[in-house]
This record gives sequence, structure tokens and C-alpha cells, in this order.
Amino acid sequence: MFAYILRRLALIPLTLLGIVAINFAIVQIAPGGPVEQLLAQLKDTAVAATARVGGGEGMEAGRSGHAASSSTGDGVYRGAQGLDPAFIAELNRQFGFDQPAYVRFGRMIGDYLTFDLGQSYFRDRAVFDLVLDKLPVSVSLGVWSTLLIYMISIPLGIAKAVRDGSRFDVLTSAAVIIGYAIPAFLFAILLIILFAGGRYLDWFPLRGLVSDNWADLLWPARIADYFWHLTLPVTAMVIGGFASLTMLTKNTFLDEINKQYVVTARAKGLSERRVLYGHVFRNAMLLVIAGFPATLVSMLFTGSLLIEVIFSLDGLGLLGFEAVVKRDYPVMFGTLYIFSLIGLLLNLINDLTYHLIDPRIDFAARGR
Repeated sequence: MFAYILRRLALIPLTLLGIVAINFAIVQIAPGGPVEQLLAQLKDTAVAATARVGGGEGMEAGRSGHAASSSTGDGVYRGAQGLDPAFIAELNRQFGFDQPAYVRFGRMIGDYLTFDLGQSYFRDRAVFDLVLDKLPVSVSLGVWSTLLIYMISIPLGIAKAVRDGSRFDVLTSAAVIIGYAIPAFLFAILLIILFAGGRYLDWFPLRGLVSDNWADLLWPARIADYFWHLTLPVTAMVIGGFASLTMLTKNTFLDEINKQYVVTARAKGLSERRVLYGHVFRNAMLLVIAGFPATLVSMLFTGSLLIEVIFSLDGLGLLGFEAVVKRDYPVMFGTLYIFSLIGLLLNLINDLTYHLIDPRIDFAARGR
């Protein structure tokens, strides 16, 4: 098994290289790079300044693209009309786009080997520092919501499988259908209305991961304040994510319960509890555990995006989304690199968990 772990770890750099290379190639043909984004902002600023200086005529000229016809000689109208090609060339040099794509890609990969993720184009900060700043928010949302989803879904799915067709199964299925049909962000809005001062109760905070005076609190108060802020966003994510895992658990256990080895175990006089948790559980949990990395990665980086926006939580999901909108390539590829690395490590942990639950599954022997 140790040799298998080493092989998997050796494949991670090659996999990361492939992921980054494919996305880098796609970005090269996508329109509207960071230079274009900056030029658009400069032109919009110049047009707005033209409108303020020139009054009504200047505003109309700026809108029609002919602001230079009433130049004031201070450069404002030239910015509205167009920018100096030499200035554009200088911007390309500063952003590194004066070099061929393969040179930029090779430099980026070389930097990534030492976890140098570059400098953000628009935030004037190192990408690695940005990721470290945002990581606690995403990890808090992702880890706690994933743990709660599994803690709720697995017992509920097992209970539904054991009581298949009963009133309990029907009533809980209604809750599962509601959780599956309504997105997490709608639950988040409902929770704000009910419990965060939206209309009724004002029990929970609406913004941030901790209070402003968190550093001044004692440790017990810090922990309580942290979970107080997490209650509503994590609840919204759990309600929106537990349905699929509950039904997967139920269907997997039902499939195992109907197999011949369960009938044989019952015929030997084993109790239902012994049959369920001594035989069925180990086999049925394999498929459930297989989805753990995907669930955690989804909660960490994608499922929490709207939740972060709604509750003003500045995490990795929001950082990545803003980087795509602004074409902040260092942040885009830096977060992609971190996301992919975490996902690959979680997949390895997933395989090891398979082996721990069922030692008969030997990935090392399979790879020979």
C-alpha cells in the first residue's frame, strides 16, 4: 500500500500540469484579457470626466465617441477617444503579454513548483497571500457543512432503508424532495428573513465570519462567536446538500439488504442490528464514501459562492469568481492550482478510506 501511495503522489504533479495547461490554452483564445479590462476602465473614467467637464455637450460627445472634437488640452478627451499605442504596448509589457504564450506558461509552471503563485493584477497583493486570507472562510463553510451533511444523511438514509415504505419514509422523503428542489441560496435568504433581522427575529449576525471585537474576547467567547456567525450559512448549505446523499445512502443500503449474503446471515440467527452494521454497512458505505471528495470540494469552492455573497463572507469562491470577471489571470490560475491540488489529495485520501473500511480492496495489488 505504501508503494501505491508513492505512485499516486508521483502522478499529482503530472495531473496538475495537465489541468493548468488545458485551462491556460483555453484562456489564450478567450476574448477580453486583463489589458482590455484595464483599458475599458480607463476609457470609462475618461468619458465620465469628459461629461463632468463639458456639461451636456461633453456628455453627448463622450457617448458618441467624438469627445476629441471639443478637446480641452488636458488629455481627458484623448482618453475618451482612444489610448496611445505606446501606452498599450507598455501595459502589455507590464502584464507580461509581450512574451509568447509558451514562455509565459513555462515561467508560471516554474514559479508554481515553489508555490509562487504570482501577483494579482488588480489587488496589488501576492496571490498566495490572498488565498491564505480567504482560505479560513471557505474551509469553515466547506468542512462544517460537509460533516453535518454526512452526519445527517447517513443515519437518515439508513433509517429510510430499514423502514422503506413506512410513514417515516414517506414523511422524510417529502423533506428530502424540498431540500433537493430548492437551491441553498433561497434557503439562505429565507433564514435571513426569519432569523437575521430581515423581518422577524434578529438572533444571528448577517455579515462576516467573526465579530469586529473577536480578538479582544476570551477563547470560549471566541469559539461561541465563530459558531454564532457560521450557524445560518452552514444551515443553508446543509439543507441544500443533504438530499442527494440521503437518497444515495438509502438506495445503496436497500440494494445490499436484498442480496443473498444478508438472507444467509439472517438464517444463521444473527440479529438485525448485527446484520445491518456488521455486514451491510461496510459494503454499502463504499459507494457513499466515494462521493466524499466531490462533496467536500464542491462545498469548499463552488457550493459556497452564493452563500459567501449573501452573508458577506469573503472566501475562495468569491475570490475566484471575481478573478474570472476581471480576468485576473494570476488569481484565476493560482486558485485553480490550489483547488486541483486539494482535490487530488482528497481523492487519494478517498482511496485510503476505501481500504480502511474494507481491507479486501487493495489498490496496490490491483496496480500490479
